[in-house]
Amino acid sequence: MLESFTHWLLTTFGLVGIGFVVFAESGLLVGMFFPGDSLLFTAGLFASRGDLPIVPLVAVAFLAAVAGDSVGYAFGKRAGASLYRREDSRFFKQEHLRRATEFYERHGGKTIVIARFIPIVRTMAPIVAGAAEMKYRRFIAFNIVGGALWGIGITLLGYFLGQTFPWIGENLEIVVVVIVALSVIPVFVHLRKARKEGSSEQKAREQSE
Repeated sequence: MLESFTHWLLTTFGLVGIGFVVFAESGLLVGMFFPGDSLLFTAGLFASRGDLPIVPLVAVAFLAAVAGDSVGYAFGKRAGASLYRREDSRFFKQEHLRRATEFYERHGGKTIVIARFIPIVRTMAPIVAGAAEMKYRRFIAFNIVGGALWGIGITLLGYFLGQTFPWIGENLEIVVVVIVALSVIPVFVHLRKARKEGSSEQKAREQSE
């Protein structure tokens, strides 16, 4: 399914299509549920068999990732506190914003790098950083590192694995399922940890009353 989507995206829009998806998932609310991880990996596999030029591909992935986060940061800085009063909609949930905020409060600027590998948080993190008025000079440094590790790293992973193990391309759907599962694991770990901490805090309050 993803292979067909990636093939359609490439044949219809070329590298511009890949760039748009990466850009949207990095900083636009509408891109929150785009398959960024698996799309980059699949594009890397396509490049390993000669369907795509690898150098322009990684360049587009990196630039789109950095540009997307920068737009998300600008949106968050402009919207500010009003985001926390915004009602839930199809592409915006206060729960997602709250989780990203908690993640940011815990990890600080490193959130911009770590969040690259966590779906949904990846989209919300730069928005939260902007709303928290994180200095742009500091933000862009983390943004560049995160964009390189995610945009270039996952694409090259698909490329080199495709060259080393040609059979991966014949079992792409299975590989993509594994990638999606691995990308979702951090979300469940984070939620479970947050739930435990919330229970501990509630118990502590009950005991103090």
